[in-house]
Amino acid sequence: MSKILVTGGSGFIGSHTILQLLVAGHEVRTTVRNLKREADVRAMLKQGGADAGDRLSFYAADLEKDAGWPEAVAGCDYVLHVASPFPEKIPKHEDELIIPAREGALRVLRASRDAGVKRLVLTSSFAAVGYGHKQQVAKFDESSWTNPDADDVIPYVKSKTLAERAAWDFISTEGGSLELSVVNPVGVFGPVLGPDYSTSILVVQRLMDGAIPGCPKIYFGVVDVRDVADLHIRAMTHPSAKNERFLAVAGDFLPMIEIAQILKKHMGNSARKVPTRQLPNLLVRFASILDPAVKQIIPELGKRKNATNEKARRMLGWKPHSNEESIVATAESLVKLGLLKV
Repeated sequence: MSKILVTGGSGFIGSHTILQLLVAGHEVRTTVRNLKREADVRAMLKQGGADAGDRLSFYAADLEKDAGWPEAVAGCDYVLHVASPFPEKIPKHEDELIIPAREGALRVLRASRDAGVKRLVLTSSFAAVGYGHKQQVAKFDESSWTNPDADDVIPYVKSKTLAERAAWDFISTEGGSLELSVVNPVGVFGPVLGPDYSTSILVVQRLMDGAIPGCPKIYFGVVDVRDVADLHIRAMTHPSAKNERFLAVAGDFLPMIEIAQILKKHMGNSARKVPTRQLPNLLVRFASILDPAVKQIIPELGKRKNATNEKARRMLGWKPHSNEESIVATAESLVKLGLLKV
Protein backbone atom coordinates (compact mmCIF):
# COMPACT_ATOMS: atom_id res chain seq x y z
CA MET A 1 0.00 0.00 0.00
CA SER A 2 1.15 3.54 -0.76
CA LYS A 3 1.35 6.80 1.15
CA ILE A 4 -0.67 9.40 -0.76
CA LEU A 5 -1.31 13.11 -0.30
CA VAL A 6 -4.67 14.47 -1.44
CA THR A 7 -4.78 18.27 -1.44
CA GLY A 8 -8.07 19.94 -0.56
CA GLY A 9 -9.52 17.11 1.49
CA SER A 10 -12.55 19.13 2.61
CA GLY A 11 -13.74 19.55 -0.98
CA PHE A 12 -16.21 17.48 -2.98
CA ILE A 13 -13.74 15.61 -5.19
CA GLY A 14 -11.09 15.52 -2.47
CA SER A 15 -13.30 13.84 0.12
CA HIS A 16 -14.51 11.18 -2.32
CA THR A 17 -10.94 10.51 -3.43
CA ILE A 18 -9.79 10.06 0.17
CA LEU A 19 -12.74 7.74 0.76
CA GLN A 20 -11.78 5.45 -2.12
CA LEU A 21 -8.09 5.43 -1.16
CA LEU A 22 -8.92 4.47 2.41
CA VAL A 23 -11.22 1.68 1.25
CA ALA A 24 -8.35 0.41 -0.94
CA GLY A 25 -6.10 0.27 2.14
CA HIS A 26 -3.75 3.19 1.48
CA GLU A 27 -2.28 5.56 4.05
CA VAL A 28 -3.62 9.01 3.23
CA ARG A 29 -2.64 12.56 4.07
CA THR A 30 -4.68 15.58 3.19
CA THR A 31 -4.24 19.34 3.31
CA VAL A 32 -6.77 21.84 4.59
CA ARG A 33 -6.32 25.56 5.00
CA ASN A 34 -7.31 25.30 8.66
CA LEU A 35 -6.86 22.21 10.82
CA LYS A 36 -10.23 22.97 12.44
CA ARG A 37 -11.72 21.37 9.31
CA GLU A 38 -10.48 17.91 10.35
CA ALA A 39 -13.73 17.07 12.14
CA ASP A 40 -15.76 18.10 9.08
CA VAL A 41 -13.70 15.91 6.76
CA ARG A 42 -13.92 12.90 9.07
CA ALA A 43 -17.69 13.40 9.30
CA MET A 44 -17.99 13.39 5.50
CA LEU A 45 -15.91 10.23 5.25
CA LYS A 46 -18.09 8.58 7.87
CA GLN A 47 -21.14 9.58 5.84
CA GLY A 48 -19.48 7.79 2.92
CA GLY A 49 -19.02 4.65 4.99
CA ALA A 50 -15.36 4.86 6.05
CA ASP A 51 -13.83 5.24 9.49
CA ALA A 52 -10.52 6.87 8.61
CA GLY A 53 -8.89 6.23 11.98
CA ASP A 54 -5.14 6.78 12.08
CA ARG A 55 -4.67 6.01 8.36
CA LEU A 56 -5.64 9.62 7.61
CA SER A 57 -3.58 12.58 8.78
CA PHE A 58 -4.06 16.31 8.27
CA TYR A 59 -1.66 19.10 7.34
CA ALA A 60 -2.33 22.83 7.20
CA ALA A 61 -1.34 24.29 3.82
CA ASP A 62 -2.65 27.12 1.67
CA LEU A 63 -2.30 27.37 -2.12
CA GLU A 64 -1.13 30.96 -1.74
CA LYS A 65 1.64 30.25 0.79
CA ASP A 66 4.80 28.13 0.81
CA ALA A 67 4.44 27.04 4.43
CA GLY A 68 3.28 23.50 5.10
CA TRP A 69 3.78 21.95 1.67
CA PRO A 70 7.23 20.37 2.25
CA GLU A 71 5.94 18.70 5.42
CA ALA A 72 2.74 17.51 3.73
CA VAL A 73 4.50 15.75 0.84
CA ALA A 74 7.48 14.34 2.76
CA GLY A 75 7.63 10.56 2.36
CA CYS A 76 4.66 10.35 -0.02
CA ASP A 77 4.68 8.06 -3.05
CA TYR A 78 1.97 9.96 -4.92
CA VAL A 79 0.22 13.31 -4.77
CA LEU A 80 -3.32 14.00 -6.02
CA HIS A 81 -3.56 17.77 -6.35
CA VAL A 82 -7.31 18.34 -6.23
CA ALA A 83 -7.54 21.70 -4.43
CA SER A 84 -8.40 24.73 -6.55
CA PRO A 85 -10.60 27.80 -6.12
CA PHE A 86 -14.06 27.75 -7.79
CA PRO A 87 -16.19 30.61 -6.43
CA GLU A 88 -19.93 30.87 -6.96
CA LYS A 89 -19.59 34.50 -8.04
CA ILE A 90 -17.31 36.19 -10.53
CA PRO A 91 -14.32 37.74 -8.71
CA LYS A 92 -13.65 41.46 -8.95
CA HIS A 93 -10.38 40.70 -10.76
CA GLU A 94 -9.43 37.54 -12.64
CA ASP A 95 -6.12 37.31 -10.77
CA GLU A 96 -8.08 36.39 -7.63
CA LEU A 97 -8.59 33.04 -9.35
CA ILE A 98 -5.63 32.77 -11.71
CA ILE A 99 -2.85 33.38 -9.19
CA PRO A 100 -3.98 30.84 -6.53
CA ALA A 101 -4.69 28.20 -9.20
CA ARG A 102 -1.42 28.61 -11.11
CA GLU A 103 0.93 29.38 -8.24
CA GLY A 104 -0.75 26.79 -6.03
CA ALA A 105 -0.18 24.08 -8.62
CA LEU A 106 3.46 25.09 -8.97
CA ARG A 107 3.97 25.07 -5.20
CA VAL A 108 2.66 21.53 -4.94
CA LEU A 109 4.68 20.42 -7.98
CA ARG A 110 7.92 21.84 -6.58
CA ALA A 111 7.36 20.31 -3.16
CA SER A 112 6.52 16.95 -4.77
CA ARG A 113 9.62 17.00 -6.95
CA ASP A 114 11.85 17.90 -4.03
CA ALA A 115 10.33 15.11 -1.90
CA GLY A 116 10.91 12.44 -4.55
CA VAL A 117 7.22 11.81 -5.27
CA LYS A 118 6.74 9.34 -8.14
CA ARG A 119 3.74 10.93 -9.83
CA LEU A 120 1.40 13.87 -9.31
CA VAL A 121 -2.15 13.76 -10.65
CA LEU A 122 -3.54 17.24 -11.23
CA THR A 123 -7.27 17.96 -11.22
CA SER A 124 -7.74 20.30 -14.14
CA SER A 125 -11.07 20.73 -15.91
CA PHE A 126 -12.94 20.61 -19.20
CA ALA A 127 -12.56 24.37 -18.72
CA ALA A 128 -8.98 23.90 -19.97
CA VAL A 129 -10.19 22.02 -23.05
CA GLY A 130 -13.38 23.28 -24.67
CA TYR A 131 -13.66 27.07 -24.40
CA GLY A 132 -12.69 30.01 -26.57
CA HIS A 133 -13.43 28.05 -29.76
CA LYS A 134 -15.90 28.49 -32.60
CA GLN A 135 -18.95 26.25 -32.46
CA GLN A 136 -18.10 22.70 -33.54
CA VAL A 137 -20.04 19.48 -34.03
CA ALA A 138 -17.07 17.21 -33.30
CA LYS A 139 -16.57 16.10 -29.70
CA PHE A 140 -13.69 17.69 -27.83
CA ASP A 141 -10.87 15.37 -26.84
CA GLU A 142 -7.63 15.70 -24.86
CA SER A 143 -5.76 17.24 -27.80
CA SER A 144 -7.83 20.42 -27.53
CA TRP A 145 -6.87 23.40 -25.38
CA THR A 146 -9.00 26.36 -24.35
CA ASN A 147 -7.95 29.70 -25.81
CA PRO A 148 -7.59 31.83 -22.65
CA ASP A 149 -7.44 35.05 -24.66
CA ALA A 150 -10.88 34.66 -26.23
CA ASP A 151 -13.37 37.40 -25.36
CA ASP A 152 -15.97 35.00 -23.93
CA VAL A 153 -13.65 33.11 -21.56
CA ILE A 154 -14.54 33.80 -17.92
CA PRO A 155 -11.90 34.02 -15.15
CA TYR A 156 -12.47 30.50 -13.78
CA VAL A 157 -11.99 28.94 -17.21
CA LYS A 158 -8.88 31.02 -17.77
CA SER A 159 -7.47 30.06 -14.35
CA LYS A 160 -7.84 26.32 -14.99
CA THR A 161 -6.24 26.63 -18.42
CA LEU A 162 -3.25 28.67 -17.25
CA ALA A 163 -2.73 26.45 -14.19
CA GLU A 164 -2.62 23.27 -16.27
CA ARG A 165 -0.35 24.87 -18.88
CA ALA A 166 2.01 25.96 -16.09
CA ALA A 167 2.06 22.41 -14.71
CA TRP A 168 3.04 20.87 -18.04
CA ASP A 169 5.69 23.57 -18.57
CA PHE A 170 7.11 22.86 -15.11
CA ILE A 171 7.37 19.12 -15.80
CA SER A 172 9.12 19.68 -19.14
CA THR A 173 11.66 22.18 -17.81
CA GLU A 174 12.31 21.47 -14.13
CA GLY A 175 10.25 18.48 -13.07
CA GLY A 176 13.19 16.13 -12.63
CA SER A 177 11.96 12.55 -12.15
CA LEU A 178 8.43 13.65 -11.16
CA GLU A 179 5.72 12.31 -13.48
CA LEU A 180 2.47 14.14 -14.24
CA SER A 181 -1.02 12.99 -15.19
CA VAL A 182 -4.02 15.29 -15.53
CA VAL A 183 -7.75 14.66 -15.12
CA ASN A 184 -10.14 17.08 -16.87
CA PRO A 185 -13.67 16.68 -15.47
CA VAL A 186 -16.79 18.31 -16.86
CA GLY A 187 -19.51 19.29 -14.35
CA VAL A 188 -19.09 17.07 -11.28
CA PHE A 189 -22.31 15.65 -9.86
CA GLY A 190 -23.07 12.61 -7.69
CA PRO A 191 -23.64 11.97 -3.98
CA VAL A 192 -22.65 14.76 -1.63
CA LEU A 193 -21.15 13.78 1.73
CA GLY A 194 -21.80 17.08 3.48
CA PRO A 195 -22.28 20.82 2.88
CA ASP A 196 -19.00 21.13 0.92
CA TYR A 197 -19.62 20.23 -2.71
CA SER A 198 -18.85 21.43 -6.22
CA THR A 199 -20.51 24.43 -7.80
CA SER A 200 -22.07 22.01 -10.31
CA ILE A 201 -24.24 20.61 -7.51
CA LEU A 202 -25.89 24.03 -7.20
CA VAL A 203 -27.61 23.34 -10.54
CA VAL A 204 -29.55 20.45 -9.01
CA GLN A 205 -30.00 22.18 -5.66
CA ARG A 206 -31.46 25.35 -7.20
CA LEU A 207 -33.75 23.40 -9.50
CA MET A 208 -35.13 21.37 -6.59
CA ASP A 209 -35.43 24.42 -4.36
CA GLY A 210 -37.43 26.22 -7.04
CA ALA A 211 -34.86 29.01 -6.85
CA ILE A 212 -35.02 29.66 -10.59
CA PRO A 213 -38.22 30.19 -12.62
CA GLY A 214 -37.11 28.08 -15.57
CA CYS A 215 -34.18 26.52 -17.40
CA PRO A 216 -31.73 28.66 -19.35
CA LYS A 217 -30.69 27.20 -22.69
CA ILE A 218 -27.32 25.92 -21.51
CA TYR A 219 -25.70 22.52 -21.71
CA PHE A 220 -23.85 20.57 -19.06
CA GLY A 221 -21.28 17.85 -19.27
CA VAL A 222 -21.94 15.41 -16.44
CA VAL A 223 -19.62 13.10 -14.54
CA ASP A 224 -20.11 11.39 -11.19
CA VAL A 225 -17.75 12.43 -8.39
CA ARG A 226 -17.18 8.74 -7.60
CA ASP A 227 -15.93 8.22 -11.15
CA VAL A 228 -13.73 11.33 -11.00
CA ALA A 229 -12.08 9.94 -7.85
CA ASP A 230 -11.69 6.54 -9.51
CA LEU A 231 -10.07 8.10 -12.58
CA HIS A 232 -7.57 9.98 -10.39
CA ILE A 233 -6.56 6.73 -8.72
CA ARG A 234 -6.22 4.91 -12.05
CA ALA A 235 -4.11 7.77 -13.43
CA MET A 236 -1.96 7.69 -10.28
CA THR A 237 -0.48 4.25 -10.89
CA HIS A 238 -1.20 3.13 -14.46
CA PRO A 239 2.03 3.12 -16.52
CA SER A 240 0.20 4.44 -19.60
CA ALA A 241 -1.06 7.50 -17.73
CA LYS A 242 2.38 9.12 -17.49
CA ASN A 243 2.39 12.53 -19.23
CA GLU A 244 -1.25 12.15 -20.33
CA ARG A 245 -4.45 14.09 -19.74
CA PHE A 246 -7.85 12.40 -19.46
CA LEU A 247 -11.30 13.86 -19.99
CA ALA A 248 -13.75 12.76 -17.30
CA VAL A 249 -17.19 12.82 -18.91
CA ALA A 250 -19.97 10.23 -18.67
CA GLY A 251 -21.86 10.78 -21.91
CA ASP A 252 -23.27 13.47 -24.16
CA PHE A 253 -23.78 16.93 -22.67
CA LEU A 254 -27.32 17.58 -21.43
CA PRO A 255 -29.46 20.71 -21.75
CA MET A 256 -30.52 22.02 -18.35
CA ILE A 257 -34.15 21.30 -19.13
CA GLU A 258 -33.30 17.60 -19.52
CA ILE A 259 -31.68 17.61 -16.06
CA ALA A 260 -34.94 19.06 -14.74
CA GLN A 261 -36.93 16.33 -16.49
CA ILE A 262 -34.71 13.61 -14.96
CA LEU A 263 -35.37 15.06 -11.51
CA LYS A 264 -39.11 15.16 -12.15
CA LYS A 265 -39.06 11.56 -13.34
CA HIS A 266 -37.17 10.07 -10.41
CA MET A 267 -37.55 12.31 -7.35
CA GLY A 268 -41.31 12.35 -6.80
CA ASN A 269 -42.59 14.98 -4.37
CA SER A 270 -39.02 16.17 -3.64
CA ALA A 271 -38.95 17.54 -7.21
CA ARG A 272 -42.29 19.37 -6.99
CA LYS A 273 -40.61 22.78 -7.27
CA VAL A 274 -38.42 21.84 -10.26
CA PRO A 275 -39.29 24.07 -13.26
CA THR A 276 -39.65 22.43 -16.66
CA ARG A 277 -40.05 25.43 -18.95
CA GLN A 278 -37.17 26.88 -20.93
CA LEU A 279 -36.30 30.52 -20.36
CA PRO A 280 -35.75 32.83 -23.35
CA ASN A 281 -32.14 33.95 -23.72
CA LEU A 282 -33.22 37.60 -23.47
CA LEU A 283 -34.76 37.02 -20.04
CA VAL A 284 -31.60 35.27 -18.79
CA ARG A 285 -29.45 38.15 -20.01
CA PHE A 286 -31.65 40.58 -18.13
CA ALA A 287 -31.42 38.47 -14.95
CA SER A 288 -27.63 38.50 -15.21
CA ILE A 289 -27.62 42.24 -14.59
CA LEU A 290 -28.93 41.60 -11.08
CA ASP A 291 -27.31 38.22 -10.31
CA PRO A 292 -23.51 37.76 -10.70
CA ALA A 293 -23.93 33.97 -10.61
CA VAL A 294 -26.17 34.15 -13.70
CA LYS A 295 -23.62 36.39 -15.42
CA GLN A 296 -21.14 33.50 -15.55
CA ILE A 297 -23.38 31.45 -17.86
CA ILE A 298 -24.14 34.21 -20.38
CA PRO A 299 -21.21 33.33 -22.73
CA GLU A 300 -22.53 29.74 -22.93
CA LEU A 301 -26.18 30.46 -23.73
CA GLY A 302 -27.26 28.27 -26.64
CA LYS A 303 -23.80 26.79 -27.16
CA ARG A 304 -23.87 23.01 -27.40
CA LYS A 305 -20.56 21.33 -26.62
CA ASN A 306 -19.67 17.67 -26.35
CA ALA A 307 -16.66 15.64 -25.28
CA THR A 308 -15.46 12.05 -25.49
CA ASN A 309 -14.26 9.70 -22.76
CA GLU A 310 -12.79 7.22 -25.24
CA LYS A 311 -9.22 7.74 -24.08
CA ALA A 312 -9.90 7.05 -20.39
CA ARG A 313 -11.96 3.99 -21.25
CA ARG A 314 -9.38 2.60 -23.68
CA MET A 315 -6.18 3.32 -21.76
CA LEU A 316 -7.30 3.00 -18.14
CA GLY A 317 -10.38 0.75 -18.29
CA TRP A 318 -12.54 3.51 -16.81
CA LYS A 319 -16.31 2.89 -16.72
CA PRO A 320 -18.40 5.84 -15.45
CA HIS A 321 -21.96 5.97 -14.19
CA SER A 322 -24.54 7.29 -16.64
CA ASN A 323 -25.65 10.92 -16.71
CA GLU A 324 -29.03 9.96 -15.26
CA GLU A 325 -27.52 7.89 -12.42
CA SER A 326 -25.27 10.78 -11.39
CA ILE A 327 -28.04 13.37 -11.40
CA VAL A 328 -30.39 11.15 -9.38
CA ALA A 329 -27.61 10.33 -6.89
CA THR A 330 -27.02 14.06 -6.46
CA ALA A 331 -30.66 14.75 -5.70
CA GLU A 332 -31.07 11.76 -3.38
CA SER A 333 -28.07 12.83 -1.30
CA LEU A 334 -29.30 16.43 -1.02
CA VAL A 335 -32.61 15.11 0.27
CA LYS A 336 -30.95 12.63 2.65
CA LEU A 337 -28.67 15.25 4.21
CA GLY A 338 -31.38 17.91 4.50
CA LEU A 339 -29.62 20.32 2.16
CA LEU A 340 -32.76 21.46 0.36
CA LYS A 341 -35.31 24.08 1.39
CA VAL A 342 -38.42 22.39 2.76
